[in-house]
Amino acid sequence: MRILIVEDEPKMASYLRKGLTEASFTVDIAADGRDGLFLALHEDFDLIVLDVMLPELDGLSVLKRLRMEKKHTPVLLLTARDTVEDKVAGFESGADDYLSKPFAYAELLARIRSLIRRAPRTARDVLVVGDLEIDLIKRRSRRGNARIDLTAQEFALLQLLAERQGEVLTRTFVTSQIWDMNFDSDTNVVDVAVKRLRAKIDAAFDNKLLHTVRGMGYVLEDRS
Repeated sequence: MRILIVEDEPKMASYLRKGLTEASFTVDIAADGRDGLFLALHEDFDLIVLDVMLPELDGLSVLKRLRMEKKHTPVLLLTARDTVEDKVAGFESGADDYLSKPFAYAELLARIRSLIRRAPRTARDVLVVGDLEIDLIKRRSRRGNARIDLTAQEFALLQLLAERQGEVLTRTFVTSQIWDMNFDSDTNVVDVAVKRLRAKIDAAFDNKLLHTVRGMGYVLEDRS
């Protein structure tokens, strides 16, 4: 997942980049509003962390321009101002969330993950990962010329992985999305489900697509 941080304080920008990179995000930095606006308009990000007080172009102006240009990337505003009026101005400009400085990094990370989970994804009829095709309308999947028959739960798991291909998904996240509940962190329900899915989509093929990232979770991607 790719995040743009628009922050003019070098220490804060470095702190955020380090923390989010360690949390497995790809991070881009812009040091002023004009550069941030350019990147946000011309690159694809999963979320933007936007400071309000910026040189060249303030954060609210950046945000308003993004929404005028129909750019609906989730935006989390950071600001030292925390009055009700300031928050209302931020939300009316198109912000998805608002966090006042100083803040705890754990809260920032939780808000970022929540916004990314809630963000609507581009609707597609067919998802493609390498030679694997997933038809969301007909609820069918195939690799090359071989059709792969999946249960409803297996298909839902495959769809989730394919929609976020290249992103490492934790077991907790998978359970919350597929089973709509929180299992004990030590449960092997996800491991069993992934094992069954892997047997169907990977076992008969040399190029493996479903990978385990030790200590983190699972990722679906073509590494050939």
